[in-house]
Amino acid sequence: MSGLGGAVGVFAGIAATAGYAASQGWPAVIPLPALLGGVGAAMAVSAIADAYPAVRASRLTPTEALA
Repeated sequence: MSGLGGAVGVFAGIAATAGYAASQGWPAVIPLPALLGGVGAAMAVSAIADAYPAVRASRLTPTEALA
């Protein structure tokens, strides 16, 4: 799911970059590491955001975690 969100963000960034470059008459150049970095950052943030509640719940008894 985080990869999908990262991909959507990357495509939005590509569209914005291409649109601005076209309005200025410039060629749109988007390096591959920037694209991979965007998806990777989204996945890292998602992993951290998912891990925190899981670790917190693991320290509780099952009935407390469900409440």
